[in-house]
Amino acid sequence: MQKIGIAVCGNSGIDYAMHDSKIRIFRSVLVMKGKEYEDFVDIDADEFYDQLVKDPDIDIHTAQTSTGVIHAMYEEMQKEGFEELIVITISSHLSGTYQNAVLAAKMMEDMPIHVFDSRTVSYPEAKMAHIAQQMAKEGKSAREILEALEFFRDNHHIYVTVDTLKYLVKNGRLSGAAGFLGTMLKLKPLLEISKEGKVITLDKIRTTQKARQEMLDRFLKEIAGKNAEIFLIYTNNFDEMLELKAELIAKTGQKDIRMVPLTPVVGCHAGPGTMGLGYVANR
Repeated sequence: MQKIGIAVCGNSGIDYAMHDSKIRIFRSVLVMKGKEYEDFVDIDADEFYDQLVKDPDIDIHTAQTSTGVIHAMYEEMQKEGFEELIVITISSHLSGTYQNAVLAAKMMEDMPIHVFDSRTVSYPEAKMAHIAQQMAKEGKSAREILEALEFFRDNHHIYVTVDTLKYLVKNGRLSGAAGFLGTMLKLKPLLEISKEGKVITLDKIRTTQKARQEMLDRFLKEIAGKNAEIFLIYTNNFDEMLELKAELIAKTGQKDIRMVPLTPVVGCHAGPGTMGLGYVANR
C-alpha cells in the first residue's frame, strides 16, 4: 500500500479552520505597496480587509506559488516518506497555481503526483483536502481518493455578491462581462463559480440588498431536497453574515452552517463587502 500525502493551496482557506497537520499547505503571495506578504503567514484576512477599507485604491496584486516552491514541497514530502501525492489547487481558470503544480510534478520523475484542479475556491476546496486526508489515513488508493474528489467537485455550488466589481475587472477574473462594461461598476450583480471553475455573471442587479436577496432565493431553491452542507464566505462583513446565517437556519432547519473568511489573496480580486453562499452535497 502506497503512503499517500495530501497537499492543498492556501486559497482554500484551510489555514483558518481546524485541519490535520499532515495536510501540506502551499500559499500564494499578496503584494501590497510593493511589499510581499505570504497569505495567512504574514497577513490574515481581518488585517487585509481593514487595510483595503482604509485605502480602497491601495496598490495590490497577487502572485501564485512558484514552480520552484511547489517542487521543494514535493521533495520534502518525499523525504518524509510519502510515496505518492495528491495535490489540490484552486480552479485553473482563477489562478496559474494549477499549472505550476503540474510543472513541478513533471520534475519528480520517481514519484507519482496527481494534481487535482478543484475548479473552485474557498471552503469546497478545503473540504476536498479534508476528505482526501481522511481517506489516505484509511488506506484508500489514490484512484479511490480522486474519484471521491471528483464527486465533491461536481456536487457543490457557490453564489457570490460583491460591493464593487472594480477588483474583479481590474484583475481580469470576471467572465461573461461583455456588453455592460460601461455600467458594470454601478451594478451589484449576482455571480457564481461555474462548473468549469470560472466567475460568471448570473444577473445584473442595481442594489446590494436586491442582489443578496436574489442570491438567497436561488440558493434555497437549489438546495431543496438535497443532503447538503451549507457554508457562508465573509470578508469585512461578519456581523451581516451572522444575520444571514440566522435566516438560513430558520429557513432550512440546518444549524451547523460554517462561516469561513475569504483569504487575502482571493479577496484581492473580490474586494471588501464580498459575500459568498454555497453548499457541498454529501455523498
